[in-house]
Amino acid sequence: MADNNIENRPNIEEDTQRGRYLTFTLAGSTYGVAIRYVIEIVGVGRITKVPNTPAFIKGITNLRGKIIPLVDVRLKFGRPEIPYTERTCVIVADVGGVDVGLIVDRVDDVIAIPDESIAAVPEGRVGFEDRFIESVGDVDGKMLFIVDMEVFVGPSAAETEYAPFPASGGAMAHEETAAPAAAPAANENDG
Repeated sequence: MADNNIENRPNIEEDTQRGRYLTFTLAGSTYGVAIRYVIEIVGVGRITKVPNTPAFIKGITNLRGKIIPLVDVRLKFGRPEIPYTERTCVIVADVGGVDVGLIVDRVDDVIAIPDESIAAVPEGRVGFEDRFIESVGDVDGKMLFIVDMEVFVGPSAAETEYAPFPASGGAMAHEETAAPAAAPAANENDG
């Protein structure tokens, strides 16, 4: 996989990142994550399962010496589980000083969306994933759901049943799964 590192230099002003989103596809819908959260994009590697975590927590991985929890966004949004493929990616994000890997079906592009093309989520939201959606962008007549990263993986999420990793730590599983080569090996649900 090519080097997909997205640089987050401290001397870059927030204005240069304002209105820019990394887009990804999930179950046929397009989502965006504000680029200010994105550290890099990597392929799905070796996953070590962690006991007593929700099904959408696939485990942890060692990314160049840093342990990163992995959240399967598809499962967290209540979508059916599918095998990982060569297109499956991990978006490594920093939210409030916590690094987390978001497993998505496919990463698409980095796009700019002007403020006037972004609307608040309608009142009376219905549906499981709505609590994670911050706003909706209109990109060339197509809707893009902008993920509220503070809600999705923020520090307060560690206190809810939808935490991206266990709040109390706990013992780590010794079971590991190998990186998928267009196969569901890392996606097995056996413990």
